[in-house]
Amino acid sequence: MLKVEAGKTFHTHKGYLKFDDLIGKEYGEPFKSSLGITFTTLKPNLTDYMMKSGRNTQIVYPKDAALIVMFSGIGPGSRVFESGTGTGALTTALAHYVGPTGKVYTYELRPEFQKNAAKNIQRAKLQNNVEMKSGDVTMGIEERDLDAVILDLAVPWLVIPHAYQALKPSGILVSFSPTIDQVVRTTEALRENGFVFIETIECLMRTMQVERGKTRPNTMMTGHTGYITHARKILKQLIQQTAQADTLLQEAMPEVNLTEEVEQENNEDMAEESA
Repeated sequence: MLKVEAGKTFHTHKGYLKFDDLIGKEYGEPFKSSLGITFTTLKPNLTDYMMKSGRNTQIVYPKDAALIVMFSGIGPGSRVFESGTGTGALTTALAHYVGPTGKVYTYELRPEFQKNAAKNIQRAKLQNNVEMKSGDVTMGIEERDLDAVILDLAVPWLVIPHAYQALKPSGILVSFSPTIDQVVRTTEALRENGFVFIETIECLMRTMQVERGKTRPNTMMTGHTGYITHARKILKQLIQQTAQADTLLQEAMPEVNLTEEVEQENNEDMAEESA
């Protein structure tokens, strides 16, 4: 992915390209290099911005980002919390979907990561949809009434209680973790903190080699990248009321010794047979 600037030249093994020849042309219009090789300009899409992000850490791949967006339920106008920012690849996807009327609040502890992420987000022209912050989210979340909380952290379970307080009722939490041990601890924390419909999935993606008579899956594929855990917030007051109602119901039910009743019925049947 290149930025076309007047007066500059891009050199390749298939010849060089003069950017002055590209300025003013339509996207998709073919042109030739100095060696007569045909090239085509295409407008970058969301996947291009994510995959071509300047990296100083691993990114969330589009296959996982797509599911995170879907499970989070976000859309134009949504208010989304994210931590950590990393390279900003997932932040770019979230900012794209919340649109100019929404906002992504993204937290990162490392200043060098945050600086790089800011460049990637600005490159995608989505900086107005994002508010970048620095802070340790295991100590708390400032924002309230959020539509979704997205976590890509080493210790997401420590943030679950704070996420509960930050989310609006029925709000959605999505956590991305590379190891199953992280998933187990996160799931336990979700169960203990008023979340329901908890589910963990893994997305494996492979491309196809398509050619008449020899179509088959490609040998190389994008396998395990991480596990996606998502859940929804319910009000703890309702949970407590339900638990209290169950306790009262159990207390109101008469105690019955089923073993004695069964033995009594068996004795009566034996007496009738003897008679």
